Amino acid sequence: MAAALRGQLPGKTWREVRRLCERGKVTVAGAVELDPARRLDGGEAIEVRADAPTPERPGPEDFRLVFEDGHLVIIEKPQGVTSVPYERKESGTALDLIRDAWRRQKRPATATPLYTVHRLDKDTSGLLCFAKTRLAERGLHRIFQQHLAEREYLALANGTVESGRIESQLVADRGDGLRGSTRRRGEGQRAVTHVEAIERLPAATLCRVRLETGRTHQIRIHLAERGHPLVGETVYIRDLVRPPLPAGRLMLHAATLGFEHPVTRHPLTFRADPPKDFLEVLERLRGG
Repeated sequence: MAAALRGQLPGKTWREVRRLCERGKVTVAGAVELDPARRLDGGEAIEVRADAPTPERPGPEDFRLVFEDGHLVIIEKPQGVTSVPYERKESGTALDLIRDAWRRQKRPATATPLYTVHRLDKDTSGLLCFAKTRLAERGLHRIFQQHLAEREYLALANGTVESGRIESQLVADRGDGLRGSTRRRGEGQRAVTHVEAIERLPAATLCRVRLETGRTHQIRIHLAERGHPLVGETVYIRDLVRPPLPAGRLMLHAATLGFEHPVTRHPLTFRADPPKDFLEVLERLRGG
């Protein structure tokens, strides 16, 4: 799309033609097109209207900008939203939500880079951090790689969960195609999870979970391998001996995120209450 616009507008820079798309000034076959990366089939009628109104794109109900300065932006990511695009044309990611919020604030949406420093699973809601400068990116990578960040989650798990510390070596394939723990000497990455049972429900347990390390799917794997997969889990359920409790999403919420600012060194701590859909499942399970 941007290349086609550049062909029509040879005096415009790549940044300028992308901005035309993002601000709703371009139509393709008569329909407004906001994605400058859209691949065209060829032959579509493209029109640029500088006087066209910029459309408002409201963010999801569970999304908000929690904190922002010149180096960092921290958001509440809704469930169902990927942290970053995994395919070239993927849209609707957390990065897109941030840029849409900037547009609603009448700020340049693409002039500021966003660097990924940690991720949440698509079906996990809660606090997620991005860096805006290379200096902050390097500092945050050090913080997360050295496990210096405070990261606490709320989780609803099947069955009666006991409080305790879980440690194992996690591998990408435990032998059955799934990530999981191994006892093979010298393999895997050390993973440590601290689980606190804070409310026992008739068929599940509400837990506060603190990550000492941050491996892929660590909470999901550790609880599932002990017979307590998360409510809403669809992958790590083969160790469950009873039918899993139903839910429309994975019942995992990143509730606390804290670390030393990678540039100013000021301590930062953020907390986010679980969203409405998480609370609705919790209330249903409280009733048995």
